Amino acid sequence: MKQNLFEKVWKQHAVRELPDGSTQLLVDTHLLHEVTSPQAFGMLRALKLGVKYPERTFATVDHIIPTDDRSEPYKDATAYEMLLHIRKNCSDNSIKFFDTPTGKQGVIHVVMPEQGIIHPGMTVACGDSHTATHGAFGAIAFGIGTSQVRNVLATQTLSFKKLKVRRINVNGKLPDGVRPKDLALHVIRKLGVNGGIGYAYEFGGKVFDDMDMEGRMTVCNMAIEGGARIGYVNPDQKTFDYLKNRPYAPKGEDFEKAVEYWKTFASDEACKYDDTVEFDASEIKPTVTWGVNPSQAVFIDENIPDPSAIEDPAQRKDAADALAYMKLEAGKPIAGTKIDVAFIGSCTNGRLSDFEDAAKFLKGKKVAANVRALAVPGSQIVDKIAREKGIDKIFSEAGFEWRQAGCSMCLAMNADKLVGDEICASTSNRNFKGRQGSPTGRTILMSPRMVAAAAVAGKIADCR
Repeated sequence: MKQNLFEKVWKQHAVRELPDGSTQLLVDTHLLHEVTSPQAFGMLRALKLGVKYPERTFATVDHIIPTDDRSEPYKDATAYEMLLHIRKNCSDNSIKFFDTPTGKQGVIHVVMPEQGIIHPGMTVACGDSHTATHGAFGAIAFGIGTSQVRNVLATQTLSFKKLKVRRINVNGKLPDGVRPKDLALHVIRKLGVNGGIGYAYEFGGKVFDDMDMEGRMTVCNMAIEGGARIGYVNPDQKTFDYLKNRPYAPKGEDFEKAVEYWKTFASDEACKYDDTVEFDASEIKPTVTWGVNPSQAVFIDENIPDPSAIEDPAQRKDAADALAYMKLEAGKPIAGTKIDVAFIGSCTNGRLSDFEDAAKFLKGKKVAANVRALAVPGSQIVDKIAREKGIDKIFSEAGFEWRQAGCSMCLAMNADKLVGDEICASTSNRNFKGRQGSPTGRTILMSPRMVAAAAVAGKIADCR
């Protein structure tokens, strides 16, 4: 029987069926950060339980870590306490921790792929909603809650209800200036933030065949914003080339054997899906959000929607509320909207290719006088390579602050926050109310190149 990748991985990892209709699944790889793990370890201690398979768990620090002054103790006492907790918990339980002195610290969904920890056919769990990122490797990767983090630590398994699978085909060629982030926002705009509930999204078609691994990670990262629990791309030669020679990838003959094994997980030709959606890449343009969720988005050459023209009463009210919060006027072009802050970074767009793309636009240009601009590498390794290539200098000379690796202004659990009702052009994944640290702060999502264009213009602008 022909099967898609999700079905193959599910079948291989199913331990048993449970009375409530869910499945007990083996978790191959478990990822930890400092925010959702302390309570889980506390529960383990209360139950007098240890970590079942510590070699299957990997950790880093990213959410709370400062991106400017890292001298210890941190100025934020709570943040420093969280760092000390994860250090001790990992040390006590023999868990590999990519701490700042290792030179490998960074955003968890950037660090683990660059270490070669995620392989095709794996199940991957992490106490973070954007774990779907790792589906770019042909893995089934999902975010979990703190009590589930405890369960994985204690048993290396989870109770999980089987999802349906939607195949999202994107064929044709993305036009110049259109990036994976634009594609992700376009898919969410068309299918909605709840469109993926109950589904795993399988991304395919010529655009994904041609897309590099970092682009695939960006799109899979955003699957959760469309309501899907999981997003993945079938493994191919790009996947294998990316993994080769990574620290935690197999070596020599073992790698070649692994590749043959990994190939078996790709969806079979003519397998069945619960739903299929088609997109024409040539129709997609640079995309930016105007509201307070990622589906409230338009092309750069479109106007801000008029809520009164929306038929569905609930969506009409949501749009009106969003415009009131964003202080934007219906019917006006989104281009030209003034910004106060520009942010490039996060688990969505904090990889080397993101900074390279923005740097191509920024070279020889200057950030507008009214704009505060931050560039935050997704990992210490991204930072190191960017410095070796002189990318940090291009950003600094343009007027960006080049910071140290961390989640930074994506969710503002650190010192990088919006102030008052500042409006931020951001490469992050969420534009919810208050997401970037101020209860009245406003976020407009876009690609790194589009953020660079907005930073230079001082307003939302077309990077083309």
